[in-house]
Amino acid sequence: MNPELYLADLEAKPAALATLAGALEAADPWDGLPQDVRRVLFLGMGSSRYAAGVAALRLRAAGIDAYADHASAATSFPADAHTLVVPISATGGSRETLDAASRHPGRHAGGPSFVAALTNAPDSPVTRGADLVVPMLAGEERGGVSCRTFQHTLALLLALESRLTGAGRDVAGLVRRAADASADLLGRRDAWLPMVLELLDGPHGVYTIAPAERLSSAEQSALMFREGPRRPADACETGDWSHVDVYLTKTLDYRALLFPGSRYEDQAMDWVRQRGSTVVTVGGEVKDATAAVRYAHDDDPDVALLTETLVAELVAGRWWAGS
Repeated sequence: MNPELYLADLEAKPAALATLAGALEAADPWDGLPQDVRRVLFLGMGSSRYAAGVAALRLRAAGIDAYADHASAATSFPADAHTLVVPISATGGSRETLDAASRHPGRHAGGPSFVAALTNAPDSPVTRGADLVVPMLAGEERGGVSCRTFQHTLALLLALESRLTGAGRDVAGLVRRAADASADLLGRRDAWLPMVLELLDGPHGVYTIAPAERLSSAEQSALMFREGPRRPADACETGDWSHVDVYLTKTLDYRALLFPGSRYEDQAMDWVRQRGSTVVTVGGEVKDATAAVRYAHDDDPDVALLTETLVAELVAGRWWAGS
């Protein structure tokens, strides 16, 4: 892992997204899925599972039976002829994901389930036994941290949602807007990054808060603070915050990144106001937040889903490089 290369990986996000958008315009990466899918089972760990959790929620909202399991779970849904199994691994070699996928051999390997592996390494072990391989097209992450692959995983899972629901969504156009948004944040970082670095630099770590529909943003952001600069960080869903994390504001110098969009954020902010906690919002203004970071297209929740973790990633990169 290397902080300078990690920052270079972040700076390459707009170009990598443009490449992905072009690929999505040229062909549907999920072409070849069977027509009889009744259930979708995502398998992954870490960032892969974060992205899958949001994808599963969206599919359930569309009426499709979908689940995102820890690949490390001892048991899950049994192999089934109407189940689409999607093992997700950026490197293609996550031990837990490989173990879980081994319980679901693809149809061409004699199993009942259709297996579509999503990976940034198309010739890796996770593709063995798969009926379809979907490349992330994120390029090599030389910094050793999943950042572009996380973003591309989300985009490709949105493309899967569009195919399974028949929505016919312009996912390539969405990805291009996310590229614009990422370029905007990167291009203006000298204007907002020093302020956010100062506001979040407290003695008790950083807390990240996001609505259920974009919980992956909070989870990935907290992971970036832990993985690079090795700072304490934890994620919480906005509504759940008032039930599980509010207590910390009474005893800690509580500093948080809030990703707006939940109907319950005012409930959380009531406690923030009372206890003088520091909250920086990303992509929207929230009353009594200490500061806000805005960016192009941040009024589109799906652009936010693909973009907003870049704020935490850049903060983590700066802390990591300076540590």
